[in-house]
Amino acid sequence: MLMGEYHHTLDDKGRLVIPTKFREELGSEFIIARGIEKCIYAYSKTEWDKLVAKLNTLPFTKKDARTFNRSFFSGAAICDFDKSGRINITSPLVSYAGLTKDCVIIGVNDRLEIWSEEEFNKFLSDNSANLESIAENLFGDGYDAL
Repeated sequence: MLMGEYHHTLDDKGRLVIPTKFREELGSEFIIARGIEKCIYAYSKTEWDKLVAKLNTLPFTKKDARTFNRSFFSGAAICDFDKSGRINITSPLVSYAGLTKDCVIIGVNDRLEIWSEEEFNKFLSDNSANLESIAENLFGDGYDAL
């Protein structure tokens, strides 16, 4: 399981240090792709294969399925770590996520998310007041057990 929040800096060559804890979970080779919000998702090969299997069940005759698959797969790339534990993020993904310098790397169960610090702070600010109602909508009355 991936969890936690770390702050690192993107260098001029588009390289970002991934914390050791996350490197161990991702494995030596993994996949990065456009996230649904303005961030980058990173999946271990095992988790990527599970996701691809689910996406393969979507009917190609549905426009939403084609649109999502085009967006998601066209930005995907296989990554590995250099000797310093950095990954090289492709320029289309850097642009998509608005990464400039300060980044936030978070573990979200089966994936990592890489955010620009500005976008992540905006996400937190926009959603912090709604977390109680979000939990209630997702879990109903049983959310007190969380």
